[in-house]
Amino acid sequence: MRQVKLEQSILVSASQVELYAAVADVRSMGKYSPECRAVLGPRGPVPAGRSFIGFNRKGPFIWFTWCRVTHAEAPERFTFDVSTFGLPVARWSYRFTCEGSGVRVTESWEDLRTGRGSRITELLGLLFTGTPAGRRADINRAGMRTTLLRLKRAVER
Repeated sequence: MRQVKLEQSILVSASQVELYAAVADVRSMGKYSPECRAVLGPRGPVPAGRSFIGFNRKGPFIWFTWCRVTHAEAPERFTFDVSTFGLPVARWSYRFTCEGSGVRVTESWEDLRTGRGSRITELLGLLFTGTPAGRRADINRAGMRTTLLRLKRAVER
């Protein structure tokens, strides 16, 4: 049975407003994520209901995803769903919770490749990313740690 949800978090010395703005400006995601290389979409914090395209790379594999912001609740939560060719792939969410003198940033991932069409989406994922569905959680766990560390460094500068 493969893992379909996971979370990683980090404590950052910054305000919720700063952190939310850094993540909700999806065009800057390529600075933080080890897989995302660029985003085509609106500038600045993206509101709920808006879409953007993510351009991704892992080794020799290059792919794009269509994303739609589902929650943009500044400064506490930002969530978007990812799909490819109209098929659901994943849900990414960021929560910003005050903790002591900083803010805990929690990044979560949920695999949406379940139910009808899941086998096609899993096959597309393998072809485009080189990662079998059963290993996606491990890849994302490592990527989330990198993303959160890069975000922390960028915002604390």
